[in-house]
Amino acid sequence: MQFLVLTRRKMDLFPAEQWTSELLENESQRVRTMYAAGSLRSIWRRKDMPGAAMIFEAASEEEARALASSLPLAQRGMIEFPLITQLEPYPGFSPR
Repeated sequence: MQFLVLTRRKMDLFPAEQWTSELLENESQRVRTMYAAGSLRSIWRRKDMPGAAMIFEAASEEEARALASSLPLAQRGMIEFPLITQLEPYPGFSPR
């Protein structure tokens, strides 16, 4: 199953100096690891606010949440997940 996960950076709680290049590189490395493993299908940066939109491949919402929570920024409480939802295929593409 695929899950859409939206993240939001908590910029109001963490000043700019806490978003270090080392921390962001650790975040990027974790994203690359999950992508290589096939659990993260795609990721985009949000334009409406600091954060990301991610598509996870997972057996359950709990697994998708655990994968997202494994990100270093999540482990430090610097991002939140305002939306985690299962996706289903668009029915307009099904055979008629």
